[in-house]
Amino acid sequence: MSATKPEPLRLPRAFYARPALAVARELLGARLVRLDGGLRLSGFITEAEAYSGEDDLGCHCRAGRTPRTQVMYGPPGHAYVYFTYGMHWCLNCVVEAEGFPAAVLIRAIEVEEGLEQVAQRRRGVPPAHWTDGPAKLTRALAIERAFNGADLCASSAELFIEAAYILPDRVVAVGPRVGLNNVPEPWKSIPWRFRALPGWRDAATIQASLG
Repeated sequence: MSATKPEPLRLPRAFYARPALAVARELLGARLVRLDGGLRLSGFITEAEAYSGEDDLGCHCRAGRTPRTQVMYGPPGHAYVYFTYGMHWCLNCVVEAEGFPAAVLIRAIEVEEGLEQVAQRRRGVPPAHWTDGPAKLTRALAIERAFNGADLCASSAELFIEAAYILPDRVVAVGPRVGLNNVPEPWKSIPWRFRALPGWRDAATIQASLG
């Protein structure tokens, strides 16, 4: 039997102040929320990737602290939004301890709220492909440069993540991160990508507390 709709509970800073792999895995089933003119646009996170430290050659911080990566060295629980391929925005959550660069890339969501608004932004795209990629979901939820550095834990936040479902391991696939074609091993193939399998909600349970 499927779990019923959970009550919203925003993820606190302590959730993000943990190892990147733990955060990436536990973000599956959480609800990403974007407040847009008073409207809630949201979706359940179904795919996430971990990036951790300057030694991680797949991470933007492999070259150290730069204006682009500065936010990754800041406090956990902030958004790291970057531009890629000259046309796409990607959303990450800064994680681990302040001063240590790490983030989790949100790669896909399943839209729950704001279907009409998302349909307009993704006009001509089949609903199954509205938000099944990192650039697709930012376009659907109108997440751009202005959110870089935004505090996901602030009470006034217009972008945040809520606790929702807990996914058992049997509905989670683990594998290499995507698009690291020129990155040397072991970083190219390290299994730091987590993906919810089809039908995940039938096996998920409601996250009742964060304690």
